[in-house]
Amino acid sequence: NDIELDADTRRLMMITGPNMGGKSTVMRQVALSVLMAQMGSFVPAKACELAVFDRIFTRVGASDDLGRGRSTFMVEMSETATILKDSTAHSLVILDEVGRGTSTFDGVSIAWSVAEYLHDQARPLTMFATHYHELTDLAAHRDGVVNASVSVKQRDGGIVFLRKLKDGAASKSYGVHVAALAGLPRPVLERAFSLLERLESDTKERHGLSK
Repeated sequence: NDIELDADTRRLMMITGPNMGGKSTVMRQVALSVLMAQMGSFVPAKACELAVFDRIFTRVGASDDLGRGRSTFMVEMSETATILKDSTAHSLVILDEVGRGTSTFDGVSIAWSVAEYLHDQARPLTMFATHYHELTDLAAHRDGVVNASVSVKQRDGGIVFLRKLKDGAASKSYGVHVAALAGLPRPVLERAFSLLERLESDTKERHGLSK
């Protein structure tokens, strides 16, 4: 995969696509490449042009801290707060699913606000993976935001992961398809697909998008 980030037109890359599609992997690949380059190591790429970064910040994975009475969401917010306070225009920031540990509306609102702050105020080079497709609208309002997605192909009622990052937002998250790969019982999947279709239809009607 080719990755291009710059301080002007590609400062924040919003990455969408299915679970297991490779979003987290491609972001970690970038962070590790930067780390290897700055320690004088070989970088596993055909060609590489990198700036010097002051820090690499990451918010990846889900974990709680029960010993200190902190939920998974609280840990996520604390780590995100550190990134917002300490990152600079010379930093690299990797964010994976910020806002997922709470309600959808709260999560979208937090993730959107975090992305805006990083773009407008702190200004680090940022890769931001999300299942909140609403965030892809940021590219229409911020010159430095670009959308990217990991490719997937539907085949025989299922999906095939292509492991390829491309420009443009994903059309959907394929969460129920991934659940099928994980082995959920067929009645559960059929009911999930039915509910998904209803919810998507209701959303379109509320936004005046129905035919």
